[in-house]
Amino acid sequence: MEALKEIDANETYENDLPTDVALDCKAERIYYGDFLAVRDSHVPIKRNQITGFIGPSGCGKSTVIKSINRMNDLIRGFRFVGDIRFHGVNIYAPNIDPVSVRRNIGMVFQQPNPFSMSIFDNVAFGLRLNRYKGNMQEKVEKALRSAALWKEVKDKLKNNGLSLSGGQQQRLCIARAIATEPRVLLMDEPCSALDPIATRQIEELMVKLKEQFTVAIVTHNMQQAMRVADQTAFFAVDISRGGRTGYLVEMGPTKELFENPQEQLTKEYLQGEFS
Repeated sequence: MEALKEIDANETYENDLPTDVALDCKAERIYYGDFLAVRDSHVPIKRNQITGFIGPSGCGKSTVIKSINRMNDLIRGFRFVGDIRFHGVNIYAPNIDPVSVRRNIGMVFQQPNPFSMSIFDNVAFGLRLNRYKGNMQEKVEKALRSAALWKEVKDKLKNNGLSLSGGQQQRLCIARAIATEPRVLLMDEPCSALDPIATRQIEELMVKLKEQFTVAIVTHNMQQAMRVADQTAFFAVDISRGGRTGYLVEMGPTKELFENPQEQLTKEYLQGEFS
C-alpha cells in the first residue's frame, strides 16, 4: 500500500492558483450516504483575509467548512466529489494523509470544547500529539498571547481549562488550534454560544489573527460578517428536487456583496425576506 503523503506547507509544489488564494475549494457534490448535502460550490479562500460563510440553516455552510480540513471524513457515509487545493495539493487525493491536512488547517468549533486538563496542557495537546521537540513553554505562551489570553491566565496555567469563562474557553480553544501553527484557521460559528462582550473579544481577535493566518468563519450573524469578513460567500437551499441541498449563490468582497448583491436570492436574504 502506498504511504500516505504528508503536506509540507513550506515545500513548493506546482501551483496554478492565483497568488492571493491560500486554498481553493471546489465542492461539486457532497453526500451523506444518499443525501446530497451540497452542490456546485466553488469557494476560493484568500490568503491572510477572513472569508465569511453566511446563509440560512441547512444550506451547507458547516458541511463545506468541515470538508476543508477533512473533518467530515469521520462521519459514516460522507463523500466529497470535487477537489480542494492547498499549496498546490488536492487534499482529497487518495494518498494524502488527513492528519497532515488537519495539522495545516486548524478548526475551532461552535461550542467551546476545552479538555478537562490544565490550561497549559490544553494548549500543548496538539504539540505533544505532533511530537514537538522544541521549547514547549515558549510555544504555549506564544499561542496564548496570539489568542489574547496570556495576561488573564499566565498565573494560573495549572488550573483546569474548564474553570474559565465561556469567552475565555473559546480563546483557549483558539490558542490550542494555532499552537501547531496551521496555515489556515477554520471557525464554525465560534461566537454563537457567547455573550456580546465575549463575542466582541473574539471578533477583535479574528481581525488580529488574519495577520498570521488565513481565516474562514461560518456565521448566522450578518452583522458579524460585515464587521470582520473581507470576503463573504452566501449559500442558499435548493428544495426543487425534493430534498434540501445547499449551494453557493454568490461570493465577493463583503462590502460589495452587502451593498450591491448581484443575485435576487442574496438581496432577499439580506433584506430578511427569507430565513
